[in-house]
Amino acid sequence: MIELIQDYWLYFLVGQYPKGPLGGLALTLLLASLGLVLAFPIGVALALARVSPLRALRWPAMGLVYVVRGTPLLMVVFWAYFLIPSLTGVKTNQFATMLAALVVFDGAYLAEIMRAGIQGLPRGQMESARSCGLSWLQAMRLVILPQALRNMLPSLINQFVSTIKETSLGYVVSLAEVSFIASQISAQVLTQPAEIYGVLALTYFILCFGLSRWAFWLERRLARRRTAVPAAEQPPVPAA
Repeated sequence: MIELIQDYWLYFLVGQYPKGPLGGLALTLLLASLGLVLAFPIGVALALARVSPLRALRWPAMGLVYVVRGTPLLMVVFWAYFLIPSLTGVKTNQFATMLAALVVFDGAYLAEIMRAGIQGLPRGQMESARSCGLSWLQAMRLVILPQALRNMLPSLINQFVSTIKETSLGYVVSLAEVSFIASQISAQVLTQPAEIYGVLALTYFILCFGLSRWAFWLERRLARRRTAVPAAEQPPVPAA
């Protein structure tokens, strides 16, 4: 296995770059990061629509979120692969196809994460903001969302973990992400499939486990801060 890693580690990490397109683990991380970043504003918009007092916004957003969350990501990839060229008349490459699918899919999941974060705050936060003369949107932007986003950081990291694993579906459109590169290495070596896919599994495990532990640590730290603030605000007990 050590000899295998020595021979193919660079190809496993970056694909054919710089002599060819970027691939491997670098492409997986780039795709997952871009997918989550681009899906974030979509998730915020859908979450605000989901908690909006207007039914004209709330019901379509709820329907869209339920449809996307109830559909396998593989089906969303196929939609992006065939639907985007038919609508635009331009055939997209594998990276754009997978990125579009991840943005749609992650946007729906981020919407539910943010909705839960918003509704998890005390109702008095919104009432206090509105009593100060702020509109509903101003109260959301200045008061509710900053608190909700801080509390949602662990869930956002966990969603990034899920996105990293979801990028492996780029294999079906021949995207040169890390699992596709591993299959190409296996086709070249032929005699060591267990070692190659063992390295792939270990790579995914190290990435996802490390991020999951970070999310767990962050969640505990936020919990300690939430419990410490009310204690600090209590008046001192007078001496007997």
